[in-house]
Amino acid sequence: MGEIREPLRELTECGLPQALEVMGERWSFMILRASFNGLHHFEEFLTELGIARNILSNRLAKLVEHGILGREPCADDRRKIEYRLTPKGFDLLPAMLALRQWGQKYGAEMAENPVLVDEQDRLPIGPISILAHDGRILGHQDLALVRPEDLGKRTDGSSASAKSAPEAGDVVDLKAAKTAAAG
Repeated sequence: MGEIREPLRELTECGLPQALEVMGERWSFMILRASFNGLHHFEEFLTELGIARNILSNRLAKLVEHGILGREPCADDRRKIEYRLTPKGFDLLPAMLALRQWGQKYGAEMAENPVLVDEQDRLPIGPISILAHDGRILGHQDLALVRPEDLGKRTDGSSASAKSAPEAGDVVDLKAAKTAAAG
C-alpha cells in the first residue's frame, strides 16, 4: 500500500479499532442484522436470536450509547421500548453486507435463501467493492496511503482533481470509467 504505513500501535489514529470497540463481537452484529430485518423490540431480539437476556440488554445498551440504535417508547404502548437504526447504524450496512458476502464465499457451503436483491429489478446484488472517487472499482493493488498534504499528487508528479463520487442510486458506467482511467 505504498511507502507509508499506518501507525499500527496507535489505536486512536485509525477508525478500525474504534469501530471494533463498538461492533467487534458476534452479538452486536447479529442484533444489527436483526434490526436491518425489521426487529425493534427486546422480546423480538430475544426470541429470534436465542441470545441470553443479560447479554442482549448489555449489547443493546452499548449500541444505543454509541448512536447505532435509537431507544424510544412505542407510539401505541408507551410502556414498550423500540430500538431503531439511526443514520449511523444504517451506515454500517455496507460493512455488514461485505462480511456476509465474505462468509458466503469462504464459509461453509450454503445456498442463500432468501436472496438479497436490488429492489428495482429483483436481481441479486453485486459484490461490495472499494470504489475510487470517480466510481472505478479498486483492488488491494490499487490502494496507497499518503499524507494529507499529498492528496491528488500522482507518483509521476502530475495532479489529479477529485470528481464527485457516485451516490446511492447512481448508475456508474464501469466500462467508460475504466477507459477514462486508462487514458
